[in-house]
Amino acid sequence: MNNTTAYLYSDGEYSIFSFGNVKLKFLTSKNLEKYINVKEWDNGYLVVTKKNIGKSEQEDYIDLQPILENLYMDPEKFYRPIKKVEVRYV
Repeated sequence: MNNTTAYLYSDGEYSIFSFGNVKLKFLTSKNLEKYINVKEWDNGYLVVTKKNIGKSEQEDYIDLQPILENLYMDPEKFYRPIKKVEVRYV
């Protein structure tokens, strides 16, 4: 596993952002089928392509900043080593 790559995937209506030994699990749409790819990573802000059930692929945006702040984590410290984010289903 690359120590500068984070991973994004979904599990039902939850999204999981994983980096190192940290997994951020957050509620997303119950219609989310899967993430296709990560188009952009900008220090906590993701532009992704996703597929919703019964819909065509579309662009979506995820902001991790409020999630980390609610967990009393230092966003800048968490983001610093992440160079890219990939979609990876286990």
